[in-house]
Amino acid sequence: MLIAVAVALSAVAPSNAGQSQMAALLGSPDATYLIVHADDMGMCHSENQATFNAMERGLVTCGSVMMPCPWVMEVVQFAKSHPDVDLGVHLTLNSEWSAFRWRPLSPPDKVPGLIDPEGYMWRSVEDVVKHATPAEVEAECRAQIQRAIDLGLRPTHIDTHMGAVVATPEFAQVYLKLGREFRLPVMLPKVMLEDGKDTTPSVARPLLKQMEASGVPLLDALAGTNVSASSDGRRAAYAKVIEGLPRGASQIIVHLGLDDDELKAITSFARTRYWDYLAFTHPETRRIIQDRGIRLIGWRPIMQALRSKAGEG
Repeated sequence: MLIAVAVALSAVAPSNAGQSQMAALLGSPDATYLIVHADDMGMCHSENQATFNAMERGLVTCGSVMMPCPWVMEVVQFAKSHPDVDLGVHLTLNSEWSAFRWRPLSPPDKVPGLIDPEGYMWRSVEDVVKHATPAEVEAECRAQIQRAIDLGLRPTHIDTHMGAVVATPEFAQVYLKLGREFRLPVMLPKVMLEDGKDTTPSVARPLLKQMEASGVPLLDALAGTNVSASSDGRRAAYAKVIEGLPRGASQIIVHLGLDDDELKAITSFARTRYWDYLAFTHPETRRIIQDRGIRLIGWRPIMQALRSKAGEG
């Protein structure tokens, strides 16, 4: 299963293929593009405020929103005052924290397999796989995308919270189907499908074959860090990742938060979320990116390029 990919990779894992299809789609086949993507928007106030700050004065180029979570309307307000903000839908099928939970957007009788005995989404992806059907997954993911549209968020892409939407071949087909239906790019790194490190072969091989046959380009690399001993150490680890980025289009996934009691009450990882915020609002990180001629982008230009390629507006 593709689970917790943002912390699973300690260095860039480039594809072994030749020219980057994604970079070619964006107009510069030999360039190095970097998406700095903030996951978990809408989860809580601390997460939102850190992400907004990192978008406005830092290096975060885009993010994705957990539509079942309680602080979504704060993201909606931010998007209204920042019409160019690049936001996707972070398709959410589980609720992992012990004392901070959320429920599906769908009526309970439509998605009983997504609901645990306490009335919330299951805490683990494994339980989602065990109990939910592809039809329930499709209904809930569709509801989340539609909710974002109805609230005026204008999604630029879809991705997956903790990998739940690509945890089985059947779920993955739902993911691709919704991407086609809503004309949104789906976040899938090519390397993860090629080496099978973070997916099971039964998921990875059919997906890779299908994506290549459809001509839809995939991200060339996904990167992050496990370093959590200190703020400076984490920032240095990210610097090393950035310095080693391959040509093509790569994405660094970050989870941001402020150093406050709210986030500490939710997760034991509050410290590293704050350190991610510090790293991607730090001038040294910006200098490294600029010195290497790396082009910062979000998902909107990818969406626009794909629609243009398909002859759409």
